[in-house]
Amino acid sequence: MSIVGTRVVRVEDEKLITRGGTYVDDLREDALTGAVHAVFVRSPIAHARISGIDVEQARNAPGVVAVFTAADIDLEPAAAGPVREPYLAGDVVRYVGEAVALVLTEQRYQLADAAELVDVDYDPLDAVASVDAALAGDTLLFPEHGSNVVRVHGDRDFDDSVFDECEVVLTERILNQRVAPAPLEGRGASVAWGEDGRVTLWLSSQNAQQARTEIAEALGLEEDRVRVIAPDVGGGFGAKIGAAPEAVVLGWAARRAGRAVRWTESRSENLTGMTHGRAQQNIVTIGGKRDGTVLAYRLEVVQDAGAYPRALLLPTLTELMAPGVYRFPVVQTVSRAVVTTTTPIGAYRGAGRPEATAAVERAMDLFAAEIGMDPAEVRRANFIRPEEFPYTTPTGGAYDTGEYPAALDRVLAAAGYAELREEQRMRRAAGDPVALGLGIATYVEITGGDAGGESGRVDVHPDGSITVYTGSSPHGQGLATTFTMLVSDRLGVPPEKITVRHGDTDEIPRAIGTFGSRSLQLGGSAVRQAADEVLAQARELAADLLEAAPGDVELDAGSGVWQVRGAPGSATFGWGRIASESAEGVLSADVWFGEGRPTFPFGAHLAVVEVDTETGKVVVRRIVALDDAGPVLNPLAFDGQRHGGLGQGIAQALLEVMQYDQDGNPTTATLADYSFVTAPELPDFELVGMATPTTRNLLGVKGIGEAATIGSTPAVHNAVVDALAHRGVRHLDMPATPLRVWTALNEARKAD
Repeated sequence: MSIVGTRVVRVEDEKLITRGGTYVDDLREDALTGAVHAVFVRSPIAHARISGIDVEQARNAPGVVAVFTAADIDLEPAAAGPVREPYLAGDVVRYVGEAVALVLTEQRYQLADAAELVDVDYDPLDAVASVDAALAGDTLLFPEHGSNVVRVHGDRDFDDSVFDECEVVLTERILNQRVAPAPLEGRGASVAWGEDGRVTLWLSSQNAQQARTEIAEALGLEEDRVRVIAPDVGGGFGAKIGAAPEAVVLGWAARRAGRAVRWTESRSENLTGMTHGRAQQNIVTIGGKRDGTVLAYRLEVVQDAGAYPRALLLPTLTELMAPGVYRFPVVQTVSRAVVTTTTPIGAYRGAGRPEATAAVERAMDLFAAEIGMDPAEVRRANFIRPEEFPYTTPTGGAYDTGEYPAALDRVLAAAGYAELREEQRMRRAAGDPVALGLGIATYVEITGGDAGGESGRVDVHPDGSITVYTGSSPHGQGLATTFTMLVSDRLGVPPEKITVRHGDTDEIPRAIGTFGSRSLQLGGSAVRQAADEVLAQARELAADLLEAAPGDVELDAGSGVWQVRGAPGSATFGWGRIASESAEGVLSADVWFGEGRPTFPFGAHLAVVEVDTETGKVVVRRIVALDDAGPVLNPLAFDGQRHGGLGQGIAQALLEVMQYDQDGNPTTATLADYSFVTAPELPDFELVGMATPTTRNLLGVKGIGEAATIGSTPAVHNAVVDALAHRGVRHLDMPATPLRVWTALNEARKAD
């Protein structure tokens, strides 16, 4: 029986739930003995000119080894779209939390006191704390650029005639609010230079190899002079792709000071210094017929890029995925990215795709409400049909496979949708102050969309053990278990004899890493390809040992031994003996899987909520979710990814928001103010299964890491609006906090 497809307990978990993982702050490497500790002095003002920095008191404080400012750092500022981002601000600060100085001390406890002694004179400038203020252009963050708009994609001069044949046309502004990734482990780095002139950095990163490339380029080094090691990583959600700018500064500072350096940020520093996610303002226009057919859809995206535009790809992904699961005849998109005096925006679980789904799924509900049709029926009328795949959308999305009608039907049947609608009707008729709401979201997303490949290596040792090297980088997904299962199934070796290694650029020089739900379809395919090559090599060696033709020998996958086919009682050889016969004493295959193309997972979610119309409180009663990512290797890990995604998506719909006041001060910069979901706010998740394979990689799989997040947010959002629809509420922005719900109800009451 194959191990693939069975519920295998994650091999990572025993360590993580007993003695704990080894994170950057836990490292006790010999190279870090005697390391100094680092803290960044950060701006308390959103926008100001720096008229002076006095570091003398700090330099003379107890335990201080060095204090560095922008005047000391001889590194070229990093490119951020059409502008440049300094590693330490020297002339102007552009967001609360921007680093202006670096302090090194002998002991960690000395950091806070020394940092307070750095005296910075700020001459305040007007803040640009919102998209609307950025577009107004009264204050420019980069006067030399001439505008706060740092990227335009598409033409805003739309052809309005596409709506001429529509019986109904409506427009709505939809806010996809700014959120903080808030991983359990914040950012951290340790740096040590060797006597050979090489530098080693231990980083909490999702892709050590990309971090190595970025750091080498910034420090003016050849890549082989930089080693990056990613130990256990306590969550990333996209915000730990590559190297944080702080890592570059620390590498420079360790070289300048001649000492190893350690840095771990605080939680409040993480909430303002790490990139945020989402932060889009979208205007949707949808038009169609009263029979439910949509004829045209328009999406206008304004991306808040924060103070430095580090991730200008995000609105492009939103445009690409704008039509979602629907065969709209016409789709028009345009996007602009603007800079504001806020923390820079980066990738965050879904990275542009959740925003597209949230926009189109709200648009479909608004359209359904306008024509008086059930939202499920409107979706059915517009789905891309299974027989139309592969399907290319008007925005260029090359969808591989999909069963969108079946996905929705399964979810609605599992939920008892008709009965829920009847319950809703009866409760409304009875005047129940606790309103019942049903929210549907059907989605498609792109995984492995970077169009890159991934590395994989399999080494079989003379003792019969196997080491797997992967360019994918786990930070909570259970990749060691999944890749162990792949190799065990292919080579017939027990999982306990397989070790998976990752995240060290000396061991794995070429890799891309983990983001965009690419690990299994690309990293897993690379491991599978390497295992297949090992099989081919072993067949030749086994044939020599067994004195048979290669075509006559076979691997008994159940026992993991090679034998002559159809010759019971003949000699057999295990993997250890086969490896010993190889020229190097280790049977090895090192591959680059570069054949994979993006895949398009899809699904349907139904949220059932109750809203207390007297207080505005929302309670999620049920989530019924189908997330189709093709064949499932380990249902336990697969469902775990779905659980995490559902929780994160629900949190955005109801709770999470990074807010700024008009002066650019963050008002939710601590966990006392920034709310995220906990177990009591979540129901038991009702997971519905379906697996539609793809032909675009060796395993037939699609990514699952972000999918449930993409579907759950608009499902809950739609459910809240649906609960309030009979009270005159047409739309409200996320998060649907009690105050927002209560306010929307009161405004609707006044309008009546």
